[in-house]
Amino acid sequence: MLRLIVVFAVFATFISSNKGFYLPGLAPISYCKVQHEQPNCDSKVHLFVNSLDSVESVIPYEYSKFDFCQTPKNTPSPSENLGQVVFGERIRPSPYKLAFGNNTACDEVCTKTYDLKKEEDVKKLQFLKQKIAENYQQHWIVDNMPITWCYEVADEDQKYCSTGFPVGCFVTESSVPQDACVISNKFNSPNTYYVFNHVDITIKYHSGNGEDWAGARLLSAKIEPRSIEHSDSKSCSKAMNAKGIPGELKKEGEVKIKYTYSVTYLEDNKLKWASRWDYILDSMPHTRIHWFSIMNSLVIVLFLSGMVGMILLRTLHRDIARYNQLSDSGEEAHEEFGWKLLHGDVFRPPRAGMLLSVCIGVGSQISIMISVTLVFACLGFLSPANRGALMTCVLVLFVCLGTVGGYISSRMYKMIGGERWKTNVMLTSFLFPGIVFGVFFTLNLALWVKGSSAAVPFTTLVALLALWFGVSVPLTFLGAYLGFKKKALEPPVRTNQIPRQIPEQSIYTRPLPSIVMGGILPFGCIFIQLFFILNSIWSHQIYYMFGFLFLVFLILAITCSETTILLCYFHLCAEDYRWWWRSFLTSAFTGVYLFIYSIHYFATKLTITGATSTFLYFGYTFIMVLLFTLLSGTIGFLACLFFVYKIYGAVKVD
Repeated sequence: MLRLIVVFAVFATFISSNKGFYLPGLAPISYCKVQHEQPNCDSKVHLFVNSLDSVESVIPYEYSKFDFCQTPKNTPSPSENLGQVVFGERIRPSPYKLAFGNNTACDEVCTKTYDLKKEEDVKKLQFLKQKIAENYQQHWIVDNMPITWCYEVADEDQKYCSTGFPVGCFVTESSVPQDACVISNKFNSPNTYYVFNHVDITIKYHSGNGEDWAGARLLSAKIEPRSIEHSDSKSCSKAMNAKGIPGELKKEGEVKIKYTYSVTYLEDNKLKWASRWDYILDSMPHTRIHWFSIMNSLVIVLFLSGMVGMILLRTLHRDIARYNQLSDSGEEAHEEFGWKLLHGDVFRPPRAGMLLSVCIGVGSQISIMISVTLVFACLGFLSPANRGALMTCVLVLFVCLGTVGGYISSRMYKMIGGERWKTNVMLTSFLFPGIVFGVFFTLNLALWVKGSSAAVPFTTLVALLALWFGVSVPLTFLGAYLGFKKKALEPPVRTNQIPRQIPEQSIYTRPLPSIVMGGILPFGCIFIQLFFILNSIWSHQIYYMFGFLFLVFLILAITCSETTILLCYFHLCAEDYRWWWRSFLTSAFTGVYLFIYSIHYFATKLTITGATSTFLYFGYTFIMVLLFTLLSGTIGFLACLFFVYKIYGAVKVD
């Protein structure tokens, strides 16, 4: 462990000392004014728009779905990786023209006119009003950084910076405004929709004077949305009236919305380009961690794990020493008692052994996938600036680790005496990946019906199927071939032909109560971190605490292992040798607690409305719970298998 820390320290030192080294997707861009344009310097600041989403709905929409100012259809868009497409990101060029160092005031983008006599125009206006009421947020990007909307929260002295800003705000008939309406006291007309048709953009940059690079580098881009009733003069004064749309539209006349923007450039040489994400990550709402509470939970989990391990090792050491001492002294009448009585039955093949081997194979594949992903994330390769890299890494690793899944599944199946190897490899290749893809395809149909940007295109679905059938399945067959070719893992003791009768069990050693109790401690070490993960998924927060997440993952693995081993030991002492499925389900039951917590989070923390959004939430939650159940169950089973092999291999049996 010490060597690993030293290697990471040397690598981090190399990164910090080498000025020419940049992680993928994080290379800086230098900007300069038009009159000072240089070969490696860009005078145009490209502003991109992303999909719009809301905390009240799981259904995002592409920017073009709204009747905003658009770029020509033939304008090229940035290329998107697989992760961005699966996550529903649709980054498109915007009609806003920004030139570095050129401050502008109230430049017009376009004017939208809606004839209330035309049904098509009324539908566009109704769609815009509906999304304002649902608090949909726009997400703009400049220099690969999100444009942030910083605002003050009531009863707090700190400003929060969100990576999105609302389309508008809605004041109900009871004159209760949305949170987006509190930025101005002009939003006071009941049953009125206010469109944020003007934005003030402030861009800070770091000058390259005195540095080893020319031009300037952008540090931040902040936005202040406003609703303005434009006059004929070119002015966007803050004293101007708000642009409101009545809730009930008359079927005559027209509604005009003029979209404008202002840009201000400010020089700031105190902040370095490498630290430009800090103000976003440190000031986002709902991501301030109560470090004392989390560290307290980790210390408790580590202490309990240490106590469980110490008690278990001391008890086992005493039992094994006593068994071997009695065996050497020839006291046959008192030789066997407790868990040693089961040496002839403990390795008896379980029921549904093929399904168990498939679960362990796929679970091992998921375990290694998550471990490698977290290592890459801790090294900075999957930072928020490298969009879509996290999901791309997960998909590619899962596909490439098919060999691991097939190998471990076949080894497990051969160890329990299975002979239907073709069925085993087919189930490993298609059972759980098929369930996940089937649920994902069903959810994608719901998104497609709603016209959401999160609906994965048909070509991407074909690409996913090609990865599955063209890469994952052949690698799984290869792993299964290597696994079946090797000699089966021999148990340390022989199995009797006649199974031993299992005595009456107490309520604590019965299967269901022990399985239910076994998932409590592993869930206790992750539920705080789980809150922030769910926030990043459903409340559109940026998650960046991968180092801490990796630590929690290690604690989860240790806790699952020790809890399963402890309960397995108690069951063996109670002369119950049915440990195969129980060891898997004990730690896998943590996934049930995860699902219960997801229901609690949905009911108390989210404001999601609508049947489709609810269906999507629980559909994606099911996929997450299924993968987590296989992960935790596999960790517990493999630890228990190692434990049983060790203790029965350490005693002397005639």
